[in-house]
Amino acid sequence: MKNRNIGYYILFILIPVSVGGIGGFFTQLSMDRFNALEKPFFQPPEIVFPIVWTVLYVLMGIGMARVWLSGSPIRRDAFNFYALQITANFIWTLLFFVMEMRLSAFLWLLLLIILVGIMTRLFWRADSLAGKLQLPYLAWSVFAAVLNLAVWYLNR
Repeated sequence: MKNRNIGYYILFILIPVSVGGIGGFFTQLSMDRFNALEKPFFQPPEIVFPIVWTVLYVLMGIGMARVWLSGSPIRRDAFNFYALQITANFIWTLLFFVMEMRLSAFLWLLLLIILVGIMTRLFWRADSLAGKLQLPYLAWSVFAAVLNLAVWYLNR
């Protein structure tokens, strides 16, 4: 890897990590209310979430850097979906934790899954490894939707 390429990796990793950090800040402000809710039996321990999200953000950034550096003609489209899904991910945090609109958050999460799927497909077309690196994010998003729906159902 060329030294100047490292900057792209750093940039594209910092974008989702920063957005996730801001989302985490808003999440922490609402954790008392969230902790009071009934949770499904398959809810992971609290410590799992920051670890998983950090790994997913890093994989997302590595994938975007690989796509960008590939020079693929679809790299701008891939970047647009990368940015769009990060934005949608942040909005989900606000809907679910801050506004406590859990059914709306679930519906929003379905949109996010579609966006992540499109991003993954674009990444895969530009650089197959970049696409493969997004599969855990896609899987986690589906799990998050099931979890979101269960929390809404148990607390409606």
